[in-house]
Amino acid sequence: MMFWNGGGWPFWEVALMWVGMIAFWGLLIWALYALITTATRRPGAGAGGEEHAGDPARRILDERLARGEIDTDEYRRLRDVLASGDDRSPAGRGSGR
Repeated sequence: MMFWNGGGWPFWEVALMWVGMIAFWGLLIWALYALITTATRRPGAGAGGEEHAGDPARRILDERLARGEIDTDEYRRLRDVLASGDDRSPAGRGSGR
């Protein structure tokens, strides 16, 4: 028994092996979660921080203000028209039929 050396593994080798195994499985599970959530994410879904994510008219109005196409008074007027749910066009009344 020339290479026996007392038998068994030292504690630090066993602990290192457990830490490595837990890290491997944790990273594998995290990678699968990231792949699945990325693949199933709906296009156009925001991060959830937008207050009017489902209202495209309000988003367009915000973009027009940001680009400088309208001033703040016009923005407030159009925002109020959108909020009231009024069917009339803010630019005019149309044909009126």
